[in-house]
Amino acid sequence: MPSIIDAITNRSSKRAYLPKAVEKDIQEKILHAAGMTPSGANMQPWKVYAISDEKILKDIGDAIIATMNNGVENDQFIQYYPVKWTNPYKKRRVETGMGLYSLMNVDRKDTQTRTNMWHDNFRWFGAKTVFFVFTDVANIDGAQGALIDCGAYMQSIMLAAQEFGIDSCPQGSTTEFGKVVAKVLDTPDNLALLYSVVLGYADNDAKINTYQPKRVSLEESIVFI
Repeated sequence: MPSIIDAITNRSSKRAYLPKAVEKDIQEKILHAAGMTPSGANMQPWKVYAISDEKILKDIGDAIIATMNNGVENDQFIQYYPVKWTNPYKKRRVETGMGLYSLMNVDRKDTQTRTNMWHDNFRWFGAKTVFFVFTDVANIDGAQGALIDCGAYMQSIMLAAQEFGIDSCPQGSTTEFGKVVAKVLDTPDNLALLYSVVLGYADNDAKINTYQPKRVSLEESIVFI
């Protein structure tokens, strides 16, 4: 069994999966473990829709892609990405995207292939299980603590999944179309989608799954006092 350090350092986001859903009992074990994530005042502000129904996942993807094709850039509950990108964060974003496209031999001018790769997010990279994590809108009305807690919950999900040989990919792309997801799922009006996590069995023969974005050194992000 990998150590916690191994689980953290060896995990990477996978973007191609075998057509096999994660068994429900394993989903329950992952979610039970993630439910132990600490949260401010023990709020436990997460509400999860754990979906392995192929039709529902297809309906969500179809709705998001149709929205994009209609020229809508986002339809979201929260602003996930910076409104104004600044360096070094903008540079890291560009380098990550360029690295992925370069690995897959996709030219900068190949708009169609790039669009298809973006749409793969909403085909769940071929995975058959996706966790959609919501919170009550009251939790984020003028406050951000629930967002921090639900971010920690995301990490717990992905680390716990490795215990069962399950790979994952967190999706900020879905955050940008959270209201579309909520409409398809007909969720209560008090819920806001924060993100989704794709879970499944990675296709180890897929070239795209070898991609490893560079991490910054401790010197670039840590101040020891």
